Amino acid sequence: MKMSKRLILVVLLIVAILTLTACGSSTKTQQPQGDKTYTLKIHMVINEQDPVYLGYSEFKKGVEARTNGKVKVELYPNGVLGNDEDLLQQAMMGGNVAVNSDAGRLGVWVPEIGILLAPYLTDSVPEMQKLVKSDLVKKWTTDLSQKKGLTVLSFNYYTGSRNLVTKKPINGPEDLDGLKIRTPGAPVWQETVKAMGASPVVLPWTETYPAFEQGVIDGAEAQDPATYGARLYEVGKYITKTGHIQLWNCLVVGTKWFEQLPKEYQQILIEESVKAGDFTTNKLLSGQKELEAKMAAAGAVIKEIDTKPFKQKTEAVYTKLNYQELRKEVNKLLGK
Repeated sequence: MKMSKRLILVVLLIVAILTLTACGSSTKTQQPQGDKTYTLKIHMVINEQDPVYLGYSEFKKGVEARTNGKVKVELYPNGVLGNDEDLLQQAMMGGNVAVNSDAGRLGVWVPEIGILLAPYLTDSVPEMQKLVKSDLVKKWTTDLSQKKGLTVLSFNYYTGSRNLVTKKPINGPEDLDGLKIRTPGAPVWQETVKAMGASPVVLPWTETYPAFEQGVIDGAEAQDPATYGARLYEVGKYITKTGHIQLWNCLVVGTKWFEQLPKEYQQILIEESVKAGDFTTNKLLSGQKELEAKMAAAGAVIKEIDTKPFKQKTEAVYTKLNYQELRKEVNKLLGK
């Protein structure tokens, strides 16, 4: 009898152990580690020759290599996915899209970010690199993530100085009187163009060439790679190097999508975006003169001018957008 009870206990113990083992195996089978894959679609309005596109190509290679293909990156240039605003909304809702964006658009939701596009904010590329990688800018982008559900991977994609592209020569602010100049819809851009003496006309970038050609606008303001890529010099041969805005782009993803990634993948995306941004900046700087030479050979008249009158005119933008105190904070960071 005693032996029988012991035998029963042994059998029950074995059954319990086997059940626990089976449950453990079942759990592992249901949630395999490292088998899930993700796809990120990057939207941009620029073409495949632009330094920013080449930067995102580097990002794609780096991310896919470091995640062993578990995060796949797809590039969509020339605005084929739609317009920036719609794509940003998709990202906010959790879509697997990323947008090549800028401080002007993001400044609509977190006003402080907009100062990164304020006229003549910094005096050099190294100064701006220090600013866009600073804790001050990280604080603003954290606010953006918490308030609007948009995560900025990095803000260091330099695309060049914004210059005027017009049908007639520009020597000073007085020559802009009465001219309609295409600009993005962000307040900092519109106020800058107004302060310089022109009337801003908000248009999608992809509509700029036909609007120029048809006389809807008298000019545009853009960085050289964008002017060259869109062939604006064909319809506006005068490129005046005002350098009124230093355009730094950023790679923005939806916070919901980003936070579903494993932590190690999140870190990889951030690190590879920083690397790609530095690649873009170096590519832009090294190819600037060659790009201008190509446009000049095609008939563009590229002119250096005294920018002091434009700087004086655009001081009003800081007051208009309540950036005076924020500008002091930026200057302190830069040691000015």
